[in-house]
Amino acid sequence: MRSSPPIVDLPKEQRAVRRQATFAFAVCALILGIAVFGLPRLFAFPDDLVERLTFALRADLLIGLWVILAVRQVAKIRFESAEDNAGSAYSRPSARLAVPAAFLQNTLEQALILALGILALATVPGERPLAYIAASVVLFSLGRVTFLRGYARGAGGRAFGVATTALPGLGAYLWTIIAVGSELAALAR
Repeated sequence: MRSSPPIVDLPKEQRAVRRQATFAFAVCALILGIAVFGLPRLFAFPDDLVERLTFALRADLLIGLWVILAVRQVAKIRFESAEDNAGSAYSRPSARLAVPAAFLQNTLEQALILALGILALATVPGERPLAYIAASVVLFSLGRVTFLRGYARGAGGRAFGVATTALPGLGAYLWTIIAVGSELAALAR
């Protein structure tokens, strides 16, 4: 039996999304800031590009684990459900499968964005980019847990998780683009 979509009070959901996204931005800024300025004092990060890329790929493995967990969750439901066993090409997901399938889709999207951002950021010299990468993995995990737990509460319930997952990736892109721009500007002089 399929459940009907919930009735949404759009202005209320939009306020909740803004509030939760703002809170997520503050949490991300705090954690990333502590990591960027604190972790290089506690740990020696690699300088060599190959070692830096190795560090980034290992961080990406942790991101990939979330994809594996999401795939496993969907596969388990499909295996146990006659309604879902035929696959998504032949029917819409059952009510039992809908949220795990949405979680998988969102996790794949967010994982790709962050994994590429992590690899690019690893090419930026210094220890701080690698500290940022380490904190990004922690925030990605926090974001995935809170996204899944809040899913049933609507867009406002998912917003903290989405933002906490997405913001570190966007920051990695921005940091890398600024670094590349600075390098190009220095070459143009």
